[in-house]
Amino acid sequence: MTDTSTLPPLPDRLSIDPRSPHHVPTAFEREVRIRLNDKDYVNVEEYCISEGWIKVPAGKTLDRYGKPMLIKLKGKVEAFYG
Repeated sequence: MTDTSTLPPLPDRLSIDPRSPHHVPTAFEREVRIRLNDKDYVNVEEYCISEGWIKVPAGKTLDRYGKPMLIKLKGKVEAFYG
């Protein structure tokens, strides 16, 4: 059993990129799970619950800096510890 009462609450907006202002390292001490429109996603780069979107990589395409190109998917976003 996992004790979720000791875990910090997940922020409204979270990014896995350490250079982002929305990166919260303490949130990644446990696995964070994202569900969009009742479908689980494992490759989410960033999410925002209040605005209702997630950003996921668009296949294997990369930008000129070598980072994955991201697409924004909209819907009902749920974030929780897995």
